[in-house]
Amino acid sequence: MTNSATVTARIALVGDRSPSVVSHTRIPLLMDSLAERDRLVLDAYWIPSGDAEAEGAVSGFDAVWVVPGSPYRSEEGVLAAIRTARVEGIPFLGTCAGFQHALLEYARDVCGLVRVAHAETDPDAEDLLIEPLACSLVGHEGVVTVEPGSLAQSVIGSERTVERYFCAYGASRHLDTLRAHGLRFSGYDEDGHVRIAELPGHPFFLASLFQPELAGDGSRPHPMVRALARAAVEHAVSHRGQPV
Repeated sequence: MTNSATVTARIALVGDRSPSVVSHTRIPLLMDSLAERDRLVLDAYWIPSGDAEAEGAVSGFDAVWVVPGSPYRSEEGVLAAIRTARVEGIPFLGTCAGFQHALLEYARDVCGLVRVAHAETDPDAEDLLIEPLACSLVGHEGVVTVEPGSLAQSVIGSERTVERYFCAYGASRHLDTLRAHGLRFSGYDEDGHVRIAELPGHPFFLASLFQPELAGDGSRPHPMVRALARAAVEHAVSHRGQPV
């Protein structure tokens, strides 16, 4: 068995990097902490949403993280990156807008709901999958109940967690259709609104409306970020076989 400490996993950070987005400034700190505290070494590449439109843009990576920061310059690029991770079995994490677009990709490409849209980029669409929240979660912190036996529960290690948000959009329509086609909603807020999604049968596919990158001060990565890193290293070992 290859020692994970000798392996460098390549991770694609898909989104339009900006110094004004707090989660973006946190991610380099998280990468450093993962290497120092957990011996999980990730070679991170920022891929702007427009560049993600190119065929195979994220195919060679060991993990894909669709980061917050919507509206993205290219919705199609973000959806293409999510589709590649889902279809090719690449470990995937989507946070905040990454969660929203993971649901959008699944609804369109798996469920056949080709007309569903995101209100932030297409507010006049007739069929909105992602809508403005009744109460904005910008700067909000709240309890999330995690379903027992789920990937999320195994990662977080608890059936109750308090998480931080910075978003104003969420999903409430077509959820039964997404469930019927295999997507699992495994985390809910105190009012029963969906906050975590995962894909059973995939090596690692997890998305949250909250932003785990905002937990603490960035010196101790959230369990979801640590789990993605572990999955990335495992992918590097199984697909490339040799330490980098």
